Amino acid sequence: MVAQEPTRLGVRRNWLSRLRGDQESLLPTDAHAVLPGLLRVADILMVVGGALIAYYVQNDTLTMPFYYQAAIILAGLFTANFLHIAGVYRWSAMERLSVQMFHTGMGFMAVFATLIAIAYFTGTSDWFSRGWVVWWFTLSNGSVAILRLGALVQMWRLRQRGGLTVNVAVIGSHRMGAAVVRQLKESQGDSVRLLGVWDDDLKDRPKTVEGCPVRGTVDDLILLSRQERIDEIVLAMVDRSAAEVEKTLAKLRPVPINTKLCAHSLMMNIPVRGYTSFAGLPLLDIHQRPLAGWGGVWKQLEDWVFGVLILILMLPVMGLVALAIRLDSPGPILFRQKRYGFNNNDITVFKFRTMHHRRAPEPGVPQATRNDPRITKIGAFLRKTSLDELPQLFNVLRGEMSLVGPRPHAVAHNEQYAEIIDGYLGRHRVKPGITGWAQVNGFRGETDTPEKMRMRVQYDLYYIDHWSLIFDIKILALTGLVGFVNRNAY
Repeated sequence: MVAQEPTRLGVRRNWLSRLRGDQESLLPTDAHAVLPGLLRVADILMVVGGALIAYYVQNDTLTMPFYYQAAIILAGLFTANFLHIAGVYRWSAMERLSVQMFHTGMGFMAVFATLIAIAYFTGTSDWFSRGWVVWWFTLSNGSVAILRLGALVQMWRLRQRGGLTVNVAVIGSHRMGAAVVRQLKESQGDSVRLLGVWDDDLKDRPKTVEGCPVRGTVDDLILLSRQERIDEIVLAMVDRSAAEVEKTLAKLRPVPINTKLCAHSLMMNIPVRGYTSFAGLPLLDIHQRPLAGWGGVWKQLEDWVFGVLILILMLPVMGLVALAIRLDSPGPILFRQKRYGFNNNDITVFKFRTMHHRRAPEPGVPQATRNDPRITKIGAFLRKTSLDELPQLFNVLRGEMSLVGPRPHAVAHNEQYAEIIDGYLGRHRVKPGITGWAQVNGFRGETDTPEKMRMRVQYDLYYIDHWSLIFDIKILALTGLVGFVNRNAY
């Protein structure tokens, strides 16, 4: 499908983009998602903390009647909602101190006015100390003002380091690519950094597009994504066939980066996740980065907290396993193997050694099979119970793996199945895990046929697309109940 190129993209903004606000829709970095949430929590803590300090100053104790406690809880709830309604947590307001102070002050006035109105109409106003209310209001406003100054300084530091700049890569060097590059340059200034233009069309590809360098093919872009942070990939391929667009999207599927398609391609047979406006450009969301924003924060906290707890609980077991391996056969206790991790980068995975010590070339290591003569006596037990995976807790604490995620495969097996299974490399859009949705559903052990691996990949991709903290906890619980012993593990 070929559409007419508008003279200036994004001039006519539809009602949806006006309703949502373009300024907010083009802020896709993790910092833009996390900082407003942290500020929201801090505001609530300032209100609650101000109430407690004011009460302690007046009464020299923190033991208070229940109606004081109820008032403080209500104030926290009202703060979260009223400041949100006042637009305090929008980036257009957060970056301007005067706007922040005015909107925050108005929000707090609404919070305390609502509390006073509730106390008046319920006949409980005489239950509270006027001095406490004055102290509470003063302390809360003062602490939040200081918090806003600190937040502004932090935002300035992030901007200096490029943490608030959206790194954009454009695919397509022809007419639409030039229009997209021009629009991004004109509309966003320093908030967007154009990394370059990429195009698989080697014949008609120019060296620059609107002053922006053409840096290679889509494969070159994928290699760059493993070395440099890229926030958005925009496909400007209005003059290409549907087959070319679909081929490009298939290449980008394993890459953990938001991928958007210029909305001219509505008639193409491509699954669309949603519509957004980026710098005035109407774009279709095709691929979305998993675990973005707060999702990544919760996932990391889960790995640290549960990883440390599980490691402490398992240390005695790991000590006994290490001793058993030492007594059972000569060789190192730990086995180290190169595998592919997040975004297809190499990591070294730790396991307890379960085979007789041999120095075999890495690419030639075959999968373990039933009654495999390479497996030691203690190794057979460890593999059956998955206790050989326990050292990967150190990979989790090092940030290379997660407790829950697609299992990492040996490099040779990874490359083999990537060639024959569609979507296989999409598993690398998140960190690999010690356990996963495929494992607790029985897809463990040897994958001697492509169909077995294809089923495992389907479960892994389902997990990535449906991730939640509750889902992870469910998988961890199932691992504890049924995941350690499996007839396919040997």
